[in-house]
Amino acid sequence: MTPLDKPLRREVQIGDECYTLTLDPEGLKLVRKGHRKGVDLRWVDLVSGDAALAAALQASLEVP
Repeated sequence: MTPLDKPLRREVQIGDECYTLTLDPEGLKLVRKGHRKGVDLRWVDLVSGDAALAAALQASLEVP
């Protein structure tokens, strides 16, 4: 298996929007293409079951 020791970026299309998915040793980040802010999810939160809580908290802090 190849270790994830540096960021890996891929483009993902969801509906009509393009996003950049970045995987790194700390977690993943999904950002709409051309923007800076997105959704961050740490691996430790994902495996501990806190992923849904972390995502809900981040969404509640975003300004519409």
